[in-house]
Amino acid sequence: MLGIVAAGIAPGLALLSFFYLKDQYDSEPISVVFKTFIFGSLLVFPIMFIQYVLKEENVMQGLFFEPFFTMGFLEEFFKWFILFYTVYQHVSFDEPYDGIVYGAAVSLGFATVENIFYLFANGLEYALGRALLPVSSHALFGVIMGYYLGKSKFSTESKNKMLFLSLFIPVLLHGSYNYILITREDWLLLMIPFMVFLWYLGLKKVKKARIMSTKHYQENHVMFEKTFISGK
Repeated sequence: MLGIVAAGIAPGLALLSFFYLKDQYDSEPISVVFKTFIFGSLLVFPIMFIQYVLKEENVMQGLFFEPFFTMGFLEEFFKWFILFYTVYQHVSFDEPYDGIVYGAAVSLGFATVENIFYLFANGLEYALGRALLPVSSHALFGVIMGYYLGKSKFSTESKNKMLFLSLFIPVLLHGSYNYILITREDWLLLMIPFMVFLWYLGLKKVKKARIMSTKHYQENHVMFEKTFISGK
């Protein structure tokens, strides 16, 4: 039992540490990141219940609705909702890269609990595959979501567009991931290039967010110096 719990938690914590340590300026308070992780983990229960009801009632099922709506949209919407209403306005969210950290935290909280449940039901031998595919994909969906939330908060233009993309793109990617798993017998042949693309896209967003945070930090530093010199 302890081995399954450890194997379920380890990949999520490792990935969260990876994205957290890439924050160059004013690393986020561990307490806020941990709370966001816990919020994400608690989302598993209402989402599982809703998905169960939809499946039992045969609502929104089928080769399109199941991967894109009952799985992709529901999971990503709840994560987005938590980020927008608990973190987006928080004082700790003070630079664009912070969206990456909090997006990864909420997604990995969800993925970690889901992973533990899966390993208890199916066995420890699936731990490596789960770490490489579902846990990693959830982390990257969260990174991309957080990137656009950060861009929305700190951009002077297209705020609503960035907010829309912060939900739409993760839903599209998550739905595509599920679609490959559900509909293709040769799913591994497609999943490998898909995951390579997802990592490429996620790390590209990380790099862009770090550049935006550097620019944001420099602009604020210059503004502080001007205010200090002027005595205002």
